[in-house]
Formats: sequence, C-alpha cells, structure tokens
Amino acid sequence: MNSRLGIIHLLCSVMAVLLFCDAAWTQSKLIPQLEDRCRIVGKGVEYCLLEIKPEGDRSGARIHVLRIDPNLARLKLLLASEHDNKSRTAAAWCRDFGLLAAINAGMYSKDFLTNVGYLQNGTYIQNKRWSRGYKSVLAFESRKTDIPQAIMIDLDEPEAMKKVQDYNVVIQNLRLMKGDGVNVWGKSDKKWSEAAVGMDKSGRILFLFCRSPYSMVDFNEIVKSSGLAVMKLMHMEGGPVASMSVRSRNLNLDISGSYETGMKQDDMNEMQWPIPNVIGVQIK
Repeated sequence: MNSRLGIIHLLCSVMAVLLFCDAAWTQSKLIPQLEDRCRIVGKGVEYCLLEIKPEGDRSGARIHVLRIDPNLARLKLLLASEHDNKSRTAAAWCRDFGLLAAINAGMYSKDFLTNVGYLQNGTYIQNKRWSRGYKSVLAFESRKTDIPQAIMIDLDEPEAMKKVQDYNVVIQNLRLMKGDGVNVWGKSDKKWSEAAVGMDKSGRILFLFCRSPYSMVDFNEIVKSSGLAVMKLMHMEGGPVASMSVRSRNLNLDISGSYETGMKQDDMNEMQWPIPNVIGVQIK
C-alpha cells in the first residue's frame, strides 16, 4: 500500500513539474524576458532586441529598442535647416555630429526640410504652426530644475501647452498611444515599416524601430505586449524613410525601413535614405 502511494506521489510530482515547465515555456514564448535581451551601449542608454510573434503571424516582429535615461544621456535635436540645408542618413548624422544614436524627428513637408508638426529647437522655430491632427509632443531640455529633463505630452491633456512652455526643444508629431498606453488607432489595411519614439513608466525615452510592416493599431498592440511599459508613443516616420542608427563600442547598427502601402510595397530597400531632421543621443 505504501509503495503504491509512493508511486502515485512520485507521478503527481513529475506531472506538476511538467505542467510548470510547459506553463513557463508558454509564458516565455508569449512574453519575452526583456532584461535578458538588453545591453548597455552608453551611460544611461540600453539597446534591446525584441522578437515577438503575434497570434496568426508566422514571421513575427523584430523590434529594435533604445532606452534612454534623459538624466544620464543627452537628447539632441539636429536640423538640416539650422546647418547646411543638407539631409543626411541617420548614420551620417551620427558620424558628423558625434552622436551615439539617431532616429527620424518626424515626417517632413514638400520642401524636404520642415517638420509637418510644430518644431522648436531653442530659440530657433522651424515650424511655428501647430497641426490640429497631431496630438503628441516630445519635449526636452527643461528650463526648470524640478521637472523631468524630457517628457511626452498629450496635447488634449489639461494644461498641456503650459507644460510645453517649460522646455527648450518641442517636437509635435502624430500620436500612436496616449495616457497610460492607450492605443488610439483604429483598424486599417495600410501598413509600413515604423520608426517611433515613446516614453515608459520610468520616464525613459524610447526609440523603437520595426522593419516588418504592420498597421499602426497592430504595431501598438505588439508594443503593449513587449514588456516595455510604454505610456505614450508617437509616429516619427514610416516606409523606406524610417531609419535608426546606433554607434557605440559594442554596437554598430544602421537600419532602414522598406514597405509602405501605396508607396513601396516590397522589402527590397536595404539603404538608409537621407533625412533632414533627427533626434540624437549624446553621452554627457
């Protein structure tokens, strides 16, 4: 009798272990262990590579992420219109201005220089017009010591414009997520490679890049499932124009987008396109 009970107890223990392992495997498959996929590339800056497979998506999404602590690393806005009116690739912006990293600062107008949304860089205002449809602002270089060095603001929040006035650099762009990670996009057949900038719950600024084309509602949901704890997110650029570069001792990365519905519906682009405006990262 005791031997039978011992065998039953042993079998139950084995089954419990197997069930636990299966549950752990399922969790790791669905929710990537974020910290294991990140490495330090500079003081206050981490690079993470996430590979996420949404349900029904065979290829999955590879998202390049740069997490920036604005208290330790410096965000810098660089504009062709303030220099030589010459657009550069993200890689060239890094090389010419000593940047650790660079990403698109936003979509630009037909003059190939001016940001579509409001854009201010210190005393220089490149675009003084606020776009009605753009509800997201990235602001940094704070004018006060008792507020965050960088912040993202929803323009439909109370006293949003008052908060904007506390910063020297203000960039208005198309909103992807608002508030505490609320997806503001509806279903659409349009999809593209995506460069985005966000802010997480710890106040870190995130550069995100995904070459695989998704609709923005799906991209937002992928980001929400990533473990990045994104609160706010704005669209910087899509398709072959979307770019991100990183230059550090342990990482040399130049990535570009390709697919965009109605523009370039293939995955053939392998080169960064010159862009007029970038947000850069410099080590203090």
